[in-house]
Amino acid sequence: MTELIEIKDKTFEDELGDMPSKNHSLIMGRITGLLFNDERFIVMPELSLDTSQIDLNQFNLKAKDELIPDVCVYLEWPEEPEDELDNDILKMTQMPELVIEILSPKQAINEILLKFKAYFTLGIKSCWLVIPSVQVIKIYSAKGNNIFDIQHDDTEVIDEIIGIRLPIQKIFGKITKAKSPCRLI
Repeated sequence: MTELIEIKDKTFEDELGDMPSKNHSLIMGRITGLLFNDERFIVMPELSLDTSQIDLNQFNLKAKDELIPDVCVYLEWPEEPEDELDNDILKMTQMPELVIEILSPKQAINEILLKFKAYFTLGIKSCWLVIPSVQVIKIYSAKGNNIFDIQHDDTEVIDEIIGIRLPIQKIFGKITKAKSPCRLI
């Protein structure tokens, strides 16, 4: 017998407002791939974080008890209760060190900045705001405000809090039309 699950937290219109675009997806894939190749990091895209220990209303966020960043980065494997090791975990209680949010065309920057306040309250150390349309990455710290802006003419994304250095060209570089495989120029 199939069980029906009712979803009450989001309406279809809410979901469309956050719908990722081609550039959003491409940039997310590139950043995830670059970080995944660095063995120091455990990279998890679109991971549900359990926020039940704080009231998200104080940040004017519509979410009830979870936030789902585009990319989460852990420095060590997250520890979860032993009885759940054999089962998949629906909401992570251990927060990552880094959260990356990529701005979608219909998403407001202020919405992401409010999420960052919640993330810092949850103990996350660093948050990136990636804006594909203008090829900018803004890095925010739990200790301060915007601590570093990276633009398309810079050579590297540097997050000193987490110890990350990524070549900016590999994030925002154009794809040449090649038969196979795709190459960045």
